[in-house]
Amino acid sequence: MTTTQPAGEIRPAERRRRPRGAVRAGLVAAGLELARTGGPDAVVLREATRIVGVVPNAAYRHFAGRDELLAAVCSAAMGELADRMAAGVARVGGAYGDPDAAGLRLAAIGTAYLEFAREEPGLFATAFAVPQQHAYGLPDDGTGPDRSPLGQLRAALDELVVAGVLRPERRDGIEYPIWSTVHGLAMLAGSGPLRDVPDATLRRLEELTFAFISESLAASPQALRVVRVGLGSNKYFAVAQALVALGAHSG
Repeated sequence: MTTTQPAGEIRPAERRRRPRGAVRAGLVAAGLELARTGGPDAVVLREATRIVGVVPNAAYRHFAGRDELLAAVCSAAMGELADRMAAGVARVGGAYGDPDAAGLRLAAIGTAYLEFAREEPGLFATAFAVPQQHAYGLPDDGTGPDRSPLGQLRAALDELVVAGVLRPERRDGIEYPIWSTVHGLAMLAGSGPLRDVPDATLRRLEELTFAFISESLAASPQALRVVRVGLGSNKYFAVAQALVALGAHSG
């Protein structure tokens, strides 16, 4: 007598053959996909175990509860954002410390941040639905450069100091008002009151917002030169204008 196995069900022998750590990694991957389509509220242990093909109790060998799974998924979502930002920076040419290139690298980081918020709203919301505090300031393995989104922003600002665009005495902590400004715009356009405006209107509102920030700050000739480079790039115009000006002149 033969029996038909339901589609998607994992045979017991296959479960036993899973490499060490594979179930945990599978649960995080499943949670990431749930978050991609449904945001943080969709990350549920029982649904993740169903996708992976393990019994619900198996999840508790790896996570004490839903909050621990969500924390792992938050970190994975933040990793996808970090990858997007790193890819944008990698596309910018120019030597390290060159003022124009440094400004465009900072602009690429901001642009990637806003694009990720628009294109992956579920993951963007999940990345910041932190049930536990992220160790934002630490490298992933404790030895290499910090590839987190905040780490990449800090690195770009450090380069602006080397380039002579950002004065050293203004560097400390300037990443937070920059991050707050761009994140606030992403939230307004994502789940906030600007979520239903047409794309053309949103682009115009972005330009107005960044122009207001930059025009509210005293501009130095060197910072303006970096902004003019951004004006020549449609992709980076708005973010370059805001981020370089804010990084260079906020007191």
